[in-house]
Amino acid sequence: MSHLKIPNRTARQVWLATNGLSDTPTGPLDLGALIHDLGFVQLDTIQVVSRAHHHILWSRNQTYREPMMDRCLAKDRAVFEHFTHDASVLPMAFLPMWQRQFRRMRDKVSRSSWYGKHLADDHLDHIRRRIAEEGPLSTHDFDTKIEGDREMWKRPPHKIGLDYLWYAGELATCHREGFIKYYDLAERIFPEELRTQEVPDQEQIDWLCHAALDRIVVGTQGEIRKFWDATEVSEVAEWADRHAKTLVPVEVQSADGGWTKALAAPDIEDRIARLTPPTSRLRILNPFDPAIRDRVRLKRLFGFDYTVEMFVPAAKRIWGYYVYPMLEGDRLVGRIEVKADRKQDTLTIQNLWWEPDVRLSQQRQRKLEGELNRFARLASVRDVLWQAPER
Repeated sequence: MSHLKIPNRTARQVWLATNGLSDTPTGPLDLGALIHDLGFVQLDTIQVVSRAHHHILWSRNQTYREPMMDRCLAKDRAVFEHFTHDASVLPMAFLPMWQRQFRRMRDKVSRSSWYGKHLADDHLDHIRRRIAEEGPLSTHDFDTKIEGDREMWKRPPHKIGLDYLWYAGELATCHREGFIKYYDLAERIFPEELRTQEVPDQEQIDWLCHAALDRIVVGTQGEIRKFWDATEVSEVAEWADRHAKTLVPVEVQSADGGWTKALAAPDIEDRIARLTPPTSRLRILNPFDPAIRDRVRLKRLFGFDYTVEMFVPAAKRIWGYYVYPMLEGDRLVGRIEVKADRKQDTLTIQNLWWEPDVRLSQQRQRKLEGELNRFARLASVRDVLWQAPER
C-alpha cells in the first residue's frame, strides 16, 4: 500500500490544530469539552507562574482562570484524577474505559519495593474505615512516620496506603485545598452508572488506541501507546493489526527533511483539507503541555531541542530551572524564563532566548509583551518587570 506523504509544515499545522493551539485562544469556554478534546490534562505541583494544568488550559482559552478546575472536579464531578504517564485529570465520561488502568496501576504499585511491606490488609482497612466514617481526608489527617533513614522519595506508611488505594481506584480525589488532595471512597465520588459499567478489556484497549490516535492524528505505534501510557506494546501492535484496513499508513516529513513512517486516523485527508493557517499570536507554553511533552517528536517536527531542567543540578543547566517554550504561528521561536511573585504582585522576566533563525522585530516584541501581560493576569499579578538581558 502506498503511503500518504505529509510535508513538514502540514504536519506541524495538523499537530497544533489537534492540540488546540491553532486558533486564537479567546471566545466562550466549555471547560469540559476542552479537557475531553485533549483527552487528559497533566497535574503538577510546581508553581512558577501558574501550575501546569491551569497553564495548559489557559493556553487554549485565555478566559480560563485557576478556580475553574476546582469547580469542575469537586462540584461538577465532570473530571476525575488518575495516572496516565503522570498524575492527570480525565473526563468523568472516560471512567468505564479506565477500569483496567486501575488494575494495571494497582498491580504495578503492589510489585514496587517502595510500597510492598506497607500494603498489609489491616493497614489498608484502617485507612478505608477512617475515610468511610469521617469523610474525605488528606495525608495531614494521618500521623504515621517514615521508618528508617529519611531517604529521598521515601514516604510514611499512610501516604503509601492512600496512594495505593487511589491507584487501585478504591479511593478517588474528592477535592483539593490549594494543591492538597482529599481522598474519599470511590463510590461516593464516581457516578454509579459509570463506576459499575463493565467493559471487556479488549474493548477498553481498542478504545484507548482509537482515542489516542484521534488526539494525535498521526503517530507511530509507540506514540499511540505513550499517549495514555495505559496499554502494553504488544496490545497496541495487536490493535494495529486488527484495524489495519481502517488505519492510514503515512510518511511524515521531519524538520530536517527526513521521513518517518506512521499511522494516521481514517479522516486524515479531511483534516488536512480543513486546515487553516494557525493564529500568528505568540504564546508561552507550559513545559508539560501535551503538544510538547514528547521531546523526541517535538524535535522531529519542529527542530526544537527542549529539555526540562528542574531536576538537573543548577551548575549543569543549559537554560534554567523552569523555562517556557514560545510558539508563534507554526514555529517554536524561543524560550523564556519568567516567574510570578504573588505577594509582590509581579511577573519577572529573568531570561529570554530567541532561536538562531528568529529575527527580533518591533512587532514580535509587542506580541511577547502582550502575552506576558495576559500571563500576568492568569497569575493574578499586576506588574511585569524585565530583568532579562538582550539576546
